[in-house]
Amino acid sequence: MWETIKEDIKAIRQRDPAVRSWAEAILCYPGLHALFFYRIAHFFYNIKLYLLARIISNIGRFFTGIEIHPGAKIGKGIFIDHGMGVVVGETTEIGDNVTIYQGATLGGTGKEKGKRHPTIGNNVVISSGAKILGPFTVGDNSKIGAGSVVLKEVPPNCTVVGVPGRIVVKNNKRLKCVKTNNEIDLDQIKLPDPVFQELECLRKRISELERYIYERKGDVNDEII
Repeated sequence: MWETIKEDIKAIRQRDPAVRSWAEAILCYPGLHALFFYRIAHFFYNIKLYLLARIISNIGRFFTGIEIHPGAKIGKGIFIDHGMGVVVGETTEIGDNVTIYQGATLGGTGKEKGKRHPTIGNNVVISSGAKILGPFTVGDNSKIGAGSVVLKEVPPNCTVVGVPGRIVVKNNKRLKCVKTNNEIDLDQIKLPDPVFQELECLRKRISELERYIYERKGDVNDEII
């Protein structure tokens, strides 16, 4: 567990330009504190001390504002930035080197038993306020845009934006969600907007139809004359 916590601290140092020292990363990041509480609670959850696990989990939520169910499975190198309002459900599975911003929810969609929360791959970025709801997979190296609501599976190397979430692929090529220097792309602003793209296509189509109608009207007037 301690090696995993070291990786979590290292992730803060690598991905947040505001941190200035290891001490600051350890003492001043509630996302790290929430993961610390989670890993202790998860240990007790695995040995079937469920009540104790939930008590520890709720203590962590009280101090950090981040709610992680002790039954979730979370990898190493996780960075929860700011983190207030982040919710991670019981059957959620999160891979390695995942970045989660404030207000994100990894939740379920009903009262059914069994797997009901998402599985998040490696090197995924989940932006502020994003909601991922349901028992599907978000593939490796994908990015979920701020405020998106994702309700179905996301293949690897994709960017998802909008409500409901839409998969956007740039030029039909693999998205570079992981930079060549092994740094995770944390940009939450320069994301494609599929709604704007569809409206732009519609605008161009309307312009073409108007031009065609005007040309036809001109031909009819010429025939009358």
